Amino acid sequence: MTDSSTRDRTEGMFDQGKGKVKQGVGDLTGNEQMQGEGEIDELKGKGEQTWGDIKDAAGDLKDDLERKTR
Repeated sequence: MTDSSTRDRTEGMFDQGKGKVKQGVGDLTGNEQMQGEGEIDELKGKGEQTWGDIKDAAGDLKDDLERKTR
């Protein structure tokens, strides 16, 4: 696990949470723009988390290859 991948996942969780809050506030107030922004933030967060997972998997693969070629 790299600092970069951890940061991506952390930011992703934050953005997902922020998006859910915006959607909830938008629902309560009838503000469609805020609902939409919340959906976008949530999707952005999911993407960031996935990117962090991909970075980890690539790092693990690299480490495995390095061990096998020694």
